[in-house]
Amino acid sequence: MARLGWSQCPAVESIPGKVSGAWVLRDTRMPVSVIFDHLEYGATIDEIIENYTVTREEIQAVLEFAARGAAPPPLPSPAPDMADARTL
Repeated sequence: MARLGWSQCPAVESIPGKVSGAWVLRDTRMPVSVIFDHLEYGATIDEIIENYTVTREEIQAVLEFAARGAAPPPLPSPAPDMADARTL
């Protein structure tokens, strides 16, 4: 799993001594990596919810955070006073 700034995701926490400090869904012991591992192997979100007693909202928050973190940064907008770079 790519390195994301999980500390910026309000749906997760990392506490030393709790699941060895892994990022877990807040107030659970379920590592975030389990969500991605199961999805990679073909599990559905409903199967993860059923097997781990987590909510759809928790999974959705993690997936949305990861999607934002994996998206390329937006391109800078050209300054309004820049001349058109096309050749005439």
